[in-house]
Order: sequence, then structure tokens, then C-alpha cells
Amino acid sequence: MIDVQRLRVLRAVAEHGSFNQAATALRLTPSAVSQHVAALERSLGAQVVARSTRGVTLTQAGQIMVGAAETVAAELEHAQQQVAQLSTGRTQLTVATFTSGGRLLLPAALARLMAVHPRTVLHVREGEPENTLPLVRQGAVDLALAYHFDGPLPVGPGPSSSLEWTPLLEDPLHVVLPQGHRLANRDALDLAELAAEPWVLGCLKTETYLRRYAERAGFDPDVRGTTTDYFFARSLVAVGVGISLIPSIVLAPEIPGLCTVPIKSPTPIRHIGVAAISRSDRPHVTTLIHALREQAMRQHKGS
Repeated sequence: MIDVQRLRVLRAVAEHGSFNQAATALRLTPSAVSQHVAALERSLGAQVVARSTRGVTLTQAGQIMVGAAETVAAELEHAQQQVAQLSTGRTQLTVATFTSGGRLLLPAALARLMAVHPRTVLHVREGEPENTLPLVRQGAVDLALAYHFDGPLPVGPGPSSSLEWTPLLEDPLHVVLPQGHRLANRDALDLAELAAEPWVLGCLKTETYLRRYAERAGFDPDVRGTTTDYFFARSLVAVGVGISLIPSIVLAPEIPGLCTVPIKSPTPIRHIGVAAISRSDRPHVTTLIHALREQAMRQHKGS
């Protein structure tokens, strides 16, 4: 029989990429972590991690076991919530969200949830998808409002088959220019036309995305500033530091002196959706997902 603690240790090793960092997170010694992994490998008759001077990586067997570890953790968390509900009569619901999506979609959806299930105890956690989606798989949060660009969901190590992704919105990125810019009155722009411009960006992932599209357009962008706030990035554009690439849902509130221009195909797009573990016994989660879809439809009609 597989020891649950050994699965927990393997999951930490997968998350942190080394025995030492996993040991710190679990408050164990690196030797204890190594012993747990070795014991798991003996019980399975298969190697679960590949060790090297650069750290450890999961083998195929290890990926399977990390997926099992997250399923077990999610089931235990769900069982604990059910037991707590028996004694209190109240359901705990933890929602993770990224900032701009949460601001646009979440408040009205939560209001709808509370109208249907007024005894729900809500917890909201802010974070980027690469941090919150693994928490959904682990059962630490019930659902996550998240996004991805043109690659796969950033779910972390292990299989993602346990997650059910519900698309909500396509969020195209626009070029934001000072109002007096020579290209400000264009109906749309080819990214290659901006090759000589300095850039200010409101998110590290947007910079990665810009560089990928810029490479296809044949130039290396001159990034003069990177922030973690799209409003701040637009403020810097307004005073002439550079131009920016901004998702459409964070173009409000307006800042005087700016002009927004769409990008011609292929248009960079953020895909916004909600991730949850598929279950038939979680009406609160189902209600909230439906409310988020309704709010996204209203946003789409109003845009």
C-alpha cells in the first residue's frame, strides 16, 4: 500500500525541483526527503525522479504519482470540508483569481452565488495562474479564475486531466500610444510597424509574449520599463516613456492623453476562463461558474 506521506513528499519535490527546497517547505531534512522518495520507489518498483547536479526531474512514473498525490490531497480536502459542513451547516468556498479578471468578473458573480447560497463562507485569494492552478488540482482552492496566452495552461508538474477548464472570454491585447503619436489615428497596426518604438509593459508575461510576436515580425523590442500594474504602465505611456501592449479588459479607467489601437492578425490574445475539479456534488462551484459565464457574456455584449 502506498504511503500518503510519501506522495506528499514527492509532490513537494516536483513543485520545488530539489530535495533541499522540498525539505525546507516540508520542515524536514533533505535526508528524510530522500529516504521517503527512495521508499516510494521501492514500493512501486520504479524510479519516480531523475537526479542530477542541477536538481531532480520527474520520470514518467513520477508524473503519474504526482497526479495521484494531487488527487488524494484534493479528496482529503473535500472530505474535510464536508465534515466541517456537517457541524456548522455552512459551506466553505475558496476562489482564486488574477487581479484584472477578478476586478471585471468576480464581484457580480459572487453576489449571484451568495443570493443562491447565502450560507456560503467565501475566501478569495489573488494570484497568477501558474500559482493558483496547481492549488485547484491539490484541493487547496475550489476554483480559479485564470488565463493563458497561446500556449497550454500553466498547471505545473503532473497531469492536468483532473482540471476542467471553462472558457469565459477572449481578451485581445491592444497597442496603447500617446495621443500625439504618429500612428495614433490608425484603425489597426501591424506589430512590425512598431519595431523602432520603446516599450513599457505592465506584466512580465506580457513581455515574454511581446518578444515572441516581435520575433515573428522580425524585430527585438526595446523594453524601457516593466511593471506589475497595467494602469501604471499606461501612466508611463501618457508621459512619453514608451508605448505599451495592454489587454482590453484593463483599458479602463481611461487615462487622458492616450490612444488605443487594435493589432492586425495574428492578434495577441489572453484566453480567460475558470478551472475547477469536475464533481457532481459541488452545487456552489457550479453556481459560481454559471455566474461567471453570465458576467462574461454581459461584458462581451457591452464591449
